[in-house]
Amino acid sequence: MSLKGKVALVTGSTSGIGLGIAHALAAQGADIMMNGFGDAAAIERLRQETAARFGVRVAYSGADISKPAEIEAMVAATQQQLGALDILVNNAGIQFVAPIEAFPPEQWDRVIAINLSGVFHATRAAIPGMKQRGWGRIINIASAHGLVASAQKVAYVAAKHGVVGMTKVAAVELAGSGITANAICPGWVLTPLVEKQLQDRAQREGMTVEAVRHDFLAEKQPLVEFTTPEQIGALAAFLCSDAAATITGAPLSIDGGWVAQ
Repeated sequence: MSLKGKVALVTGSTSGIGLGIAHALAAQGADIMMNGFGDAAAIERLRQETAARFGVRVAYSGADISKPAEIEAMVAATQQQLGALDILVNNAGIQFVAPIEAFPPEQWDRVIAINLSGVFHATRAAIPGMKQRGWGRIINIASAHGLVASAQKVAYVAAKHGVVGMTKVAAVELAGSGITANAICPGWVLTPLVEKQLQDRAQREGMTVEAVRHDFLAEKQPLVEFTTPEQIGALAAFLCSDAAATITGAPLSIDGGWVAQ
């Protein structure tokens, strides 16, 4: 498989799942537009390192995914700086946890804006160029919570269910255009943020990290193993391949059996 000559925009790609996806696509030869928050100097080092490691062009946009105008500008910048936008990976997301009756309305608005509306605005802006070129891949990072619910995550679960629905609509509308749209639905993923949460919980409860890790996973997943950002990146890269040309509108679980129960 080669993605040489293709350009991918991956939102939320300065760390975690998004970075794993960006690296997987770059490894196949795709030029990358990175996006995300963080220290400017650290992001610039990451951009340069990614370009050097994979021998591709790498640009960066600091667009705020809660702001439609900035999303449109990011898509335009991708097309101007890298020449096209062939692969859109909507990965950026946030979380807030509280019971429904105590869930702050401003946090509901924030989660929906980034996790759901941001996907719409980026997709809407990217489709015309993909149609013009007769090829495109839209990959939305949903979640196991796009298929099932957990308590105290009303905004996240609602948003991710919405992302799965939006993915299906895009697949139906774009059928025959050379553009596919799919949703990747991860379970628990071992990111630096989750690793820190496990360590903090172990220290707080006087347990080993291994014991906390087992209990954390076993609550939801029959396969008591984390998925890695690299594995999600490999799945995203596969969805861009010719072998996946007729996979569209699919919510693809990569969740250790979470939603199989």
